[in-house]
Amino acid sequence: MTHDLYEIVRRRRDVRAEFTGAPVPGPVLDRILAAAHAAPSVGMSQPWDFVVVRDRALRAAFHEHVSQEREVYAASLDPEAAARFARIKIDGILESTLSIVVTYDPERGGPAVLGRHAIADTGLYSVCLAIQNLWLAATAEDLGVGWVSFYREEFLRELLGVPAGVRPIAWLCVGPVSRLQEVPDLERHGWRGRRPLRLARHEDRWGGRLPG
Repeated sequence: MTHDLYEIVRRRRDVRAEFTGAPVPGPVLDRILAAAHAAPSVGMSQPWDFVVVRDRALRAAFHEHVSQEREVYAASLDPEAAARFARIKIDGILESTLSIVVTYDPERGGPAVLGRHAIADTGLYSVCLAIQNLWLAATAEDLGVGWVSFYREEFLRELLGVPAGVRPIAWLCVGPVSRLQEVPDLERHGWRGRRPLRLARHEDRWGGRLPG
């Protein structure tokens, strides 16, 4: 099923509770990984790798770690925020069909990466472009994606045997979903509202606004 690009962008959601666990066909997984790998990168360094995680024991170990980190964060909140947070599901690690861990190798393309000499983080930005490509392609394939961020990098590196110096940037839960929510989870649960574009847009200089 194909969708207009703008409709795909509108439909894209960070999925938590809607995974069905149904299989992801091999050709579909190949297509979304190819879309991610087609992303632009600074100096054509392609500093990403993709670890496809299906093993239940690995996913269970990561889920336990994430649950512990959730408790650490919850303890830092005031009572009202903690009550709101308690209603929010933060991952679909066990419910999703599989996970894809996207990593960043800052040495890829070195020692002098064209375009990175003045802004060291351009390699990291490149990995984020690959992640967005993957996410939009998955949405076009009617799959859900959920980015899990409640983890310590060193734990995930050791869990998956990621080499020293390579950063795990994203654990993405991937799989078919019962539906994609019309309103993002954090908005639905009253955690934070959407910021209007007019407040984010500046003309020529910071704070410059369109007349009228």
